[in-house]
Amino acid sequence: MNQYIPDHKTYHEKFTASRRPHILMITNHGVHEWQVVPGLPDTGGQNVFVNQFSRALADCGYRITIVNRGGYPHPVTGQLQRGLHYADPEQRIFYLEDGVAQFIRKEDMHAQIPALADNLDDFIKHENGTIQLIISHYWDAAELGAQFNDRQDEHIPHYWVPHSLGILKKGNVSREKWTELRIDERIETEIRLIAALDGIVATSSAIRQTLLDDYAYQGPDLFLPPCVDSDRYYPRQVHRDAPIWSFLAELTGLSREEVSSQTIITEISRTDTTKRKDVLIRAFARALDQHPDCLLVISIDDRRENQASRLKRLIQELDIEPRVAVVGSIWDILPDLYAVTDIYCTPSVMEGFGMSAQEAAASGVPVVSSDLVPFVEEYLLGNSPRVVQRGGKKDPLRLGEAAIVVPADDIEGFVQALRILLEDPSLRKQMGENAFRITVPYFTWSNRVELFMEQIESRKTISEKQHG
Repeated sequence: MNQYIPDHKTYHEKFTASRRPHILMITNHGVHEWQVVPGLPDTGGQNVFVNQFSRALADCGYRITIVNRGGYPHPVTGQLQRGLHYADPEQRIFYLEDGVAQFIRKEDMHAQIPALADNLDDFIKHENGTIQLIISHYWDAAELGAQFNDRQDEHIPHYWVPHSLGILKKGNVSREKWTELRIDERIETEIRLIAALDGIVATSSAIRQTLLDDYAYQGPDLFLPPCVDSDRYYPRQVHRDAPIWSFLAELTGLSREEVSSQTIITEISRTDTTKRKDVLIRAFARALDQHPDCLLVISIDDRRENQASRLKRLIQELDIEPRVAVVGSIWDILPDLYAVTDIYCTPSVMEGFGMSAQEAAASGVPVVSSDLVPFVEEYLLGNSPRVVQRGGKKDPLRLGEAAIVVPADDIEGFVQALRILLEDPSLRKQMGENAFRITVPYFTWSNRVELFMEQIESRKTISEKQHG
């Protein structure tokens, strides 16, 4: 039973004695913790989503147990992922164990789920706990939630937040990767699971439409997009003595005064080929020819050795090292980085939504994006984007209220989009103001989660009446 030991006795006593409704929040893969370390294997935006979602639920009067696979050493600290870890008396993480003391990638999680479901069932029974609602994330968590539910005497309402779908991913990766990513098995699992779920929660219109068209989903239309922590990300003035300037100066070799006078272009995401960081680096090098007073801040995780070395070598080959600040995990100063950013750029070709672009927009920053980032396509572009003709080269750019959208992998298109904003500070300012207005308050957690839970509670009441 040592895996059930809490890290905070007082919080544990208050949690187990609480009369608040208890939500089981399952996010099975990746390394989940209260301060998410971006770039760890299978770890990123979904983990941030879960933590912020849970915080908003706690503010609405619920208590939440987040479930994550553990039983192996943390890849950075070496500490065993085990037991109960509390954020406060309403929120905790429980690390499930399956007897395998090593990290397992999400594509290979299927074989572990029966043992994880047994462990979860044992834990809930050990606490004599009652679960009022299951919310699962990604296909592997939906499978775990369904198998756990099968072990219960009474069915627990179970809602799935897929974040992505196998059919969507299949269309966005090359055929030779389908077997490695086990995409067909994933799709079969997703289709089978739908019948066992009380509802599926779309995080973007692309997911909503794919559910209808390709999965024949006829359940409730529930929508919960990633939201922004408006207490953390907002337009702000950054003082000249703020640490962000020294941080960027050390990375570039420029003085604080030189850094603060640059036009800053930023990209923050995990180091993965789907993020197309090489496209941005090449486009920035071209834009730099006409705009030498600009600086690129880009995240590159050295733990992804092959990708990191390739990207850093590209920066060297293009001879732009003094104009590029390569950053790793910068959670603490990220709000200030967005605040000093003039243009946020994401060439990514695989986004469930686009949380980093959303955080930048909430900070009042205009965005340059590929046409495969849903948040930008569906919201920042606005209703009537202006087509920017390009002399017959590929597809035109679209200049919207708060973003410029470029065809994916179109380096020349990104060059032109960056130049448009670099050459026009007043346009940047107006688009940044529009980005904030579009994002806040619509995409704040308090606003969206309250509405979401009203829908869930309404459906629960209807179901009870139908079966009562």
